[in-house]
Amino acid sequence: MTALAISATALGLILVSILGGLVLRARVPEAHLTGDSKEVIRLATALIGTMAALVLALLFAATRGGFETTNSHISRLTAGVAELDHLLKDYGPESLALRRALRDDVGFMIDRIWSEATPVPAEMLRPVAPEQTVLYKLRQLAPGNPLQAALQARALQVTNELEQIRLVLFTQPPDSLSKPFMIVLVLWLMFIFASFSMSAKANSTLVVVLVVCALSAASAIYLILELEQPFDGLMQISSEPLRRSLVPLPAP
Repeated sequence: MTALAISATALGLILVSILGGLVLRARVPEAHLTGDSKEVIRLATALIGTMAALVLALLFAATRGGFETTNSHISRLTAGVAELDHLLKDYGPESLALRRALRDDVGFMIDRIWSEATPVPAEMLRPVAPEQTVLYKLRQLAPGNPLQAALQARALQVTNELEQIRLVLFTQPPDSLSKPFMIVLVLWLMFIFASFSMSAKANSTLVVVLVVCALSAASAIYLILELEQPFDGLMQISSEPLRRSLVPLPAP
């Protein structure tokens, strides 16, 4: 399910709990909602509310941190690709075929990262045979002078770093949040809002406030789920900087 579908489902369940609380308010004897019973309900609701707020804050911090880490990987990938292309350009005309292969690899990598939402087997991580990759071709270069040797050494180092980042991005799990954990969180929210709706007799102001609060809770869940999917949804990391990191080469 998408983040929007999950948050919409959570909102629906919370609204059902509000309606259930309003119905129970009209049917439960008044003595059960006043005096010591009311105080116990208030304390229980405060306890669950504190737990839910703490969990939401921790989830947001964790997913935000993961989103920023992934964004950092993409920034490093973009800078590394641009640096590698500059190194190959400085190497000389012998590296022109390598620069074309680099553009093909980067195009495949972008499509793979932004189009897939599941980890892939190691054998699926390469678009072509190993001997056709940039790393393999780079190792086959025969430097003709010390400058080319230094450029090749640095290019190999950058390529190895790019390979590590690429593997991290390809193999990271798309859904690290436990489904039972999210179900428990929604159940907590349902209990909280049911308690709120039972705390006073139904009126338009109470209903509007509870609906707005339910929307806020569902929005928080949506935001957490969106941050957990950095390559999908409304808050996804843009691929444009990486796409534009390499200038087009003239046709052969």
